[in-house]
Amino acid sequence: MRKFRTVFMRGGTSKGCIFHREDLPEDRSQWDSIFLQAMGDPDPKQIDGMGGTVSSNNKIVIVWKSEEPNVDVEYLVGQVIVGKSQVDYKSNCGNMTAAVAPYAVEEGMLPAAEPITTVRMLNKNTNKYINVTVPIDPETHTFAQDGECEIAGVDGTAAELKVDFLNPAGSKTGKLLPTGRTLDVLDIPGHGKIEATILDVSNPLVLVRAEDIGMKGTELPDEVNQNKEACDLLEKIRGTAACIMGFAKDLKDATDNSPAVPKVGFFTAPVAYTDIEGKIVDAGSMDICARVISVFKCHKACPLTAASAISVASKLDGSIIQKTLASNEHDTVRIGHPSGVMTMVPTVIMHCGDMTRVEVPGVAVQRTARRIMEGTLYVRN
Repeated sequence: MRKFRTVFMRGGTSKGCIFHREDLPEDRSQWDSIFLQAMGDPDPKQIDGMGGTVSSNNKIVIVWKSEEPNVDVEYLVGQVIVGKSQVDYKSNCGNMTAAVAPYAVEEGMLPAAEPITTVRMLNKNTNKYINVTVPIDPETHTFAQDGECEIAGVDGTAAELKVDFLNPAGSKTGKLLPTGRTLDVLDIPGHGKIEATILDVSNPLVLVRAEDIGMKGTELPDEVNQNKEACDLLEKIRGTAACIMGFAKDLKDATDNSPAVPKVGFFTAPVAYTDIEGKIVDAGSMDICARVISVFKCHKACPLTAASAISVASKLDGSIIQKTLASNEHDTVRIGHPSGVMTMVPTVIMHCGDMTRVEVPGVAVQRTARRIMEGTLYVRN
């Protein structure tokens, strides 16, 4: 058996293994085998690993000290594709981004300053910068685990982490609007034309109305996943957008080789629904009600990168989201998802309505994180 040091952490509503790059082989061609064994793939049950059978519980993060000025650490995210011998490095994970900052503090990768340390990070999936504020415990002089911050989809409270994605537009395509338009009409094979907004904020995302795909927008993940007709349509929509953005040559290529980029989401106007825990989520607590598909399955909350894109879309004149909102004049955007409501704070600067000159200086969100376990990962030679 080969042995590797790892820390198993929750970040936001995701969790996975975090590695120091120096603890991994210099030959990156060996990494996938290590990460797949860590999660137990290709068995979809992942019995022989630490994976949780859904994309949000199958994250790999590699972290190292940065040599770049004004950056403390750099990190790369790997998405283990459940049931396949595949690790996707195309996209960042916003939730695990929240775990990287306290991990870096706890590992002594930068000096901890009380009461708050700002960890300046560079994500190598997207080459985008993120600042995360980490509260420091005055007794232990490291990450303060306990706090009063509560986020939807996670039981209890913990210390607040403010995650600020800096200039997140164009993470993979170089453009906020890859097509140059806030509203596109996609021609979906076997279905016909459907309106969508395609944008690239933190990660690429394509958004459609729930009603246009025969959904209500309030469905819980199991209900979405069991609706084969809707899932097939959503994958065709995602694949069509992937081809437009240059990530795939056809729908099959998008499914086989770009399963995580872009993501696809559907939404409806604010409406009351029952969340995963059986609690009523009031229509008045949200600005939009959304569901996001992550690697073929409905996310149990909302991927943070997708939430960033949704919040920015709400500020873009003519976008499919903006047309649904009663108002986009507020600083915050509240997104209803299967586990509750997430509040995003996008900063969008318009230049006389010119969609080619829109600036997105940042998108901020409140998250929590926790070190669950640290130890030795054993993999076969």
